[in-house]
Amino acid sequence: MGDTGGGDASSSVTLINKLDFGDPLYLHPSDTTSGTPIISIKLKSIENYKIWSRSMLLALGTKNKIGFINGTCIKSTTHDVLAAQWERCNTIVLSWILGTLTKELYSGQIFNSLALNVWNDLKETYNKKDGSVILNLHHKINSLKQNDSSLSEYYHNLNSLWKQYDLMVSSPPCTCGADACTCAASVSVENNNKMMKLMQFLMGLNDAYMPIRSNILLRDPLQMLKLLML
Repeated sequence: MGDTGGGDASSSVTLINKLDFGDPLYLHPSDTTSGTPIISIKLKSIENYKIWSRSMLLALGTKNKIGFINGTCIKSTTHDVLAAQWERCNTIVLSWILGTLTKELYSGQIFNSLALNVWNDLKETYNKKDGSVILNLHHKINSLKQNDSSLSEYYHNLNSLWKQYDLMVSSPPCTCGADACTCAASVSVENNNKMMKLMQFLMGLNDAYMPIRSNILLRDPLQMLKLLML
């Protein structure tokens, strides 16, 4: 796009129509007409920030709008038409973010005019480790039982909790210096984590699976772990 002036209305429409899906300033008709929230999760607190932010990044990525929350898509200072289109896109991204906040959080952000500022403010406020949240997740993991769930439902429920836990409690970084670490210490930590998850899975199984559980424990647990895809 050349950095020309605003031009008349017809040339402005033509310019906007030439934007394709690969341009962050492109807007699909559904982006401005659908009243459906961009994601189904509402940000409540530190407890679900990781899941919320990951979901938002995926959703904004599919619409090529991440540039509006990381600062890489900059408003034109030399082209009135593109500047106006940037303003429109920013407003839409802002409305997408606000639409995924609880009423309390919404009230605190509604007067902010930039999607980037809202995103950074939410990140600064809620992207933190909270011991009570970690404790609650750990309690849920330890308390989860299969009960009336199918085996696959039980596995997926437990796996979901573990993924949330892993997001909040990262393993200590390796100091070997390799780009793709395969040192003994790193592998040992990873295997220990897998073993812990396998044991938690086995402990929550219904009594009907007791013979299978006993059979697994008699074998190489890590080999069985690969078969179970935990």
